[in-house]
Amino acid sequence: MVTRAGRVLRAAVVPLVLIGLIALAGVVLGRVYAGNLLIGLVVGAAAGSVLVSVAARRLPSWLVAPVSVAAMAGWTLWSLRLAADRAELPGGLLEITADAARNGIPRLLTAMIPVEPTPDTVLVPVVAAWLAGLAGAEVALRTGRVLLGYLPAAGLYAAALYVVGPNAAPAVGVTVAFVAVAAAGLAAPTGTASAAADPTAELAPRVRAAVRLRLATSAALGVALVVGLVALLAPVVADQVDGRPVDPRRYVEPPQVQTLDENPLIRISGWALRPEQKLLDVSTERTGVAPPASGGAPPGDEPAGDAGRGVRMRLAVLSDYDGVTWRVGATYRNAGRILPAPAPSRDSTVETVRQQITVAELSGRLLPAVATPREVSGARVAYDPASGTLIRPEGLTPGLRYAVTSAEEQPDSNLLATANVPAGEEVARVLRVADGVPDPMRRLATQLAEDNGAPFARALAIEQFLAEHYRVVADAPSGHAYPNLGFFLFGPRAGGGQEGTSEQFAAAFAVLGRLSGLPTRVVVGFRAGGQGPVLAGDAFAWPEVLFDGLGWVPFDPLPRPNEQPRPVEEDFRPTPEDPPPSEAPAPTVEPTASPEPVAAGDGPPGRGGVSTPLLVAGGSGGLLLLVGALLLTLLAMRRSLTRARLVRGDPGQRIAGAWREVTDALRLAGRPVGDDLAATEVAGHARRALAAARAETTADSTTPDGTTDGPAVDDLAALLNQVGFAPGAATPDQAARAAEVAMAYVHSLRSARPWWRRLLWSVHPTPLRRARRSPR
Repeated sequence: MVTRAGRVLRAAVVPLVLIGLIALAGVVLGRVYAGNLLIGLVVGAAAGSVLVSVAARRLPSWLVAPVSVAAMAGWTLWSLRLAADRAELPGGLLEITADAARNGIPRLLTAMIPVEPTPDTVLVPVVAAWLAGLAGAEVALRTGRVLLGYLPAAGLYAAALYVVGPNAAPAVGVTVAFVAVAAAGLAAPTGTASAAADPTAELAPRVRAAVRLRLATSAALGVALVVGLVALLAPVVADQVDGRPVDPRRYVEPPQVQTLDENPLIRISGWALRPEQKLLDVSTERTGVAPPASGGAPPGDEPAGDAGRGVRMRLAVLSDYDGVTWRVGATYRNAGRILPAPAPSRDSTVETVRQQITVAELSGRLLPAVATPREVSGARVAYDPASGTLIRPEGLTPGLRYAVTSAEEQPDSNLLATANVPAGEEVARVLRVADGVPDPMRRLATQLAEDNGAPFARALAIEQFLAEHYRVVADAPSGHAYPNLGFFLFGPRAGGGQEGTSEQFAAAFAVLGRLSGLPTRVVVGFRAGGQGPVLAGDAFAWPEVLFDGLGWVPFDPLPRPNEQPRPVEEDFRPTPEDPPPSEAPAPTVEPTASPEPVAAGDGPPGRGGVSTPLLVAGGSGGLLLLVGALLLTLLAMRRSLTRARLVRGDPGQRIAGAWREVTDALRLAGRPVGDDLAATEVAGHARRALAAARAETTADSTTPDGTTDGPAVDDLAALLNQVGFAPGAATPDQAARAAEVAMAYVHSLRSARPWWRRLLWSVHPTPLRRARRSPR
């Protein structure tokens, strides 16, 4: 009885070790996930795959894989259903599974850290863990090659480390545990006493000596090889210990906003002309005010002169200004239902705001919400933690209903008067002043800053100057470039100057603030009451200033109701008077513009007489698994790149994307084009390249003039020239035509290549590298 128990215990060592190795890979990957759900699903996949192989050990080897794959399908479907229920995602199991299979890899690599376990972010890890367990168990248990059976688990562990990248602390402890578990599996006895006996005992003495000499020589050579590899690779590995891992997310494009949403500030004037247009239906509930530790402002107070009509719903935050346009410049990452919660500012008042929002006629991808959102349900979102704004990658549709829980923060107004503003590379983006500032605008900023040394006093002076000297009108033309702001600030009132919408007020405040050394940005959003519709007339823009320890504080430079503006000339003269000869002009107060940061020995053989083909197939299973995963990843990334080029963006961007598909195809065919060629010259080169490729396979592929009967690349070149010389004139139909021509040409050129080059065409990484180097 003891002997039987001992045999069972020895037989269980290798399966338990394989389960442990795969589970440790799940632990490594789980460090970037929220909660422990992913780790539990990976452990279940590891145990299930290995136990299926143990239970089916007496079955023929060709029958084990189908049985295991069927079990994997059941576990995967249950895992997806569980993840969907935890994330409160709507939809049936079939719909959830199809969406996860279609978007699993892109969303895993574009998800915000920590990643919420949703169907599309758990599918790939669960399937990979099951396949690694299946391959490792078949090699280690059926063939007795334990070390070779570790290869799939080791590959899965390395892949988990690569996916985590620099987004978690070094996994030193887990890696040591991985090595220790693997060593325990190699050291534990797995056979019986007879199997451990000397296999040369029954040979003739002379033959036995020769066999032992050969075995000793082989062992010595193996040890020497291992020692040499350690000596050669140890310095290289040691140099990488303190290095920063590569983040694979930089190779995958995160969700992008549309051109319409890149600068929603220009939509203010259009909404002002249609104030009754219904954009949203909102139901707001305020609960749970957390008072500050000491001396905070009352919950209803709005700092810096805020009118405070209802809640402010943010649509977009614009931090980048080039003298012509304010842009969003945010990096959105796919997010789950729960969003990361930054620590509140000191002595601030935090109030929980819950909203039920139904989209009416609001278009684009930007998703309105009170700052700062903490939980979103009813819609799949992408989130930018720096600005606290949301987008829906699929775009807004009428009738879309979602719920948002936000933490609305109010700073302690008693601390503003003495608060400083940050400086340095961290805030260079919101301090940057583009070239070409009009001289009157510089002198106005200097005048307002002269008598106000404290940052908050400077901000109040700018706010008060704008509120006292300018009028709000609904029919003011849109525009916030330097010339537009100059006319708004200093233009003749009789000619339309000194009046505008909230677009000009917010943009002028932000520019004057940066000229005074204040880190500023512009926010576009809506005023919303407790219940009811949000109309286009409720849209407005406001500036914000960043203070040390207090965060972003909103200001309201709009004039107060029923107040007549004073002439600007009473307090400021745009044309300077000539100073006396003995006086030098006063220096201009201007912050130093910092550069904009670049938007981070085998085990004992078995006694079953396994055939050589089976041994070779099992030993290469892990390697084939890794190669297959790499090829599938490259294929998914290539298809995602093509889809992004041909489907996303405005028609002009899609036409340019179709052109890049053609030039990438020429490069893959070994006929690259230079950057100095015109579009028509590239089109001619493309025709000749297709003709030459077809001539290699058939002699009847060209027309009498030497061109092909293939896709009309010249039409695509004409569309590209139209985009270059007439921006904004391209139509969706032209973009669809460009995509059709590009894909037809790529298909024709690929079909003319040898069969083995066609196989490598879809997984070649060159287009991915070129897309990463090219500007977006």
